[in-house]
Amino acid sequence: MRDKRILVFGASGMLGHRVMELLHDREARGLRSADCDISDATAVADAVMGYAPDVIINCAAYTAVDKAETETEAADRVNHAGPLNLAKAAKETGAVLIHVSTDYVFDGTAQKPYTEDAPTAPLGAYGVTKRAGEEAIEATGCRHVTIRTQWLYDSRGKNFFLTMLRLFGERDRLNVVNDQTGAPTFAYDLARAIVKIADEYDGQDGIYQYSNSGECTWYDFAMSIAQMANAKTEIKPVSTSQYPTPARRPHYSTLSKAKIINTFGVEVPHWRDGLTRCYDTWSSTKK
Repeated sequence: MRDKRILVFGASGMLGHRVMELLHDREARGLRSADCDISDATAVADAVMGYAPDVIINCAAYTAVDKAETETEAADRVNHAGPLNLAKAAKETGAVLIHVSTDYVFDGTAQKPYTEDAPTAPLGAYGVTKRAGEEAIEATGCRHVTIRTQWLYDSRGKNFFLTMLRLFGERDRLNVVNDQTGAPTFAYDLARAIVKIADEYDGQDGIYQYSNSGECTWYDFAMSIAQMANAKTEIKPVSTSQYPTPARRPHYSTLSKAKIINTFGVEVPHWRDGLTRCYDTWSSTKK
């Protein structure tokens, strides 16, 4: 059987770049957001009809959580209307849509990892628009796998990992929130899971969740990065109330991965393992 034809939207972003790396020797095409705005229904339909993929992977998203509070329409276009356009195109062509969502669909009041069927209650505009995207995909009846993830980072792009490394070189002291808990997720590991699902998909529609295993706070994560970098910066743990942001964040949003492991057999490395590999990748570019 021939390789599945795969079309990736948001291919130049942090996650999309990793997906394309893994597909470099496959029958795959990547579209940057500049190439195709997923909120443009006609552009999406033309791109999908033109390539005729077996699998559509959506890595495009509006991810500026705080800005979404004032740029709600922009967030909704990309996080809600965009996935709807992709789902309609998938339905029309028979392709399966693999879409990436977020832990921000939850309110963070749980005391154990969220399962896929836990009630959603987003705290801000970003989570609301991402949840709307999930529901829009489901409503079309297209073949789909929606993957909620969290705390995504990599050795390129804009993310907490790189922000910390930059700040270690600029500041003697840092305050980092110590009462929000989740699992840092190396973009490469999520990309590898997405590609495996693209290959293994055989009608297993629905919502799934993927992050690296284990859990920690942002402070714990920052301290681990600092230790790897031998940073001398003093890092002080603070509460969310001491570090106010326009958008509210869930205090606890660790995701259960049992469903995605049992269904697709994906690997779920511990977040510390992912961080080590990410740091090694980053440091190798500095030599």
